[in-house]
Amino acid sequence: MIKIDNVTKKYGDFTAVNNLSLTVKKSEFLVVLGPSGCGKSTLLRLINKMISRDGGKIEVEGENIDSLKGEELRKTIGYVIQSIGLFPHMNVKKNIATVPKLLNWDEDRIDKRVDDMLVLVGLEAEQYKNKRPSELSGGEAQRIGVARAMASDPDILLMDEPFGAVDPINRLRLQKEFRKIQRKLKKTVVFVTHDTDEALLLADRICIMNEGEIVQVNTPEKIVLHPKNEFVENFFKGEGILTILSRKPAVDYAEDIVMDEKPLDKDATLREVLTEMLTTGKERVSLVNGSISWDNILKIAGSDIDEI
Repeated sequence: MIKIDNVTKKYGDFTAVNNLSLTVKKSEFLVVLGPSGCGKSTLLRLINKMISRDGGKIEVEGENIDSLKGEELRKTIGYVIQSIGLFPHMNVKKNIATVPKLLNWDEDRIDKRVDDMLVLVGLEAEQYKNKRPSELSGGEAQRIGVARAMASDPDILLMDEPFGAVDPINRLRLQKEFRKIQRKLKKTVVFVTHDTDEALLLADRICIMNEGEIVQVNTPEKIVLHPKNEFVENFFKGEGILTILSRKPAVDYAEDIVMDEKPLDKDATLREVLTEMLTTGKERVSLVNGSISWDNILKIAGSDIDEI
């Protein structure tokens, strides 16, 4: 879907991206993770041709981006940034309809798409489509930004710390909701962040960068349990296993023991089960399809969790 081959980008004497090669698979959720200034945002801007590169080649869906005009390429790629970038003089409907209008969609098709996108990101269409950005909360505006990026139904979404300005509670909810949307629509996503928990929660694979170069690319489980070097190990500070548990649906590990108490939500994760046990002192927690014990949680956490 996206092939980056020996790409370099320099700003004067500073090398932002250094001879980098990476392939993003179709329908993959790839998270680019690294400290500030490591080149991850520059990489996104190179992919959608917002800046020029100094060497190497980039292909999108098998086509060299040098053969495409920048504005034409960007019409086919959704792009979401931390500051959202909603047009303040336009209402929500017009913001979401921006790219479909550039693609000359007819009004009926645009109207339906706007409504569908609002529903998809969890907002009621009639309530929100006539609002101005100034009338939205930070979380609502971020959802509108995601809806706008997906409005033209692009196969690829580039996301640069899209939830960075949202408060922690709404941020976690947005992360989980967006992951569900991505799995449902099977979009190819390249998602930039410096937040390790966010990367571990969302990614199919994580690409860790430092000083313009790739340090390690692998699944979250394998990176946490088998870091390539001290830089990767220190980046997660030994706490990654708890977030890995948040990737695992608790119902998948339920034991066939029914309890006479209200079960946790059907979407509860192993981390939420562990939290319930630690805060209540329970040694067994009820799930919608059985229950799970403290001993089983410890067994799962102590196993080679990337294989279970």
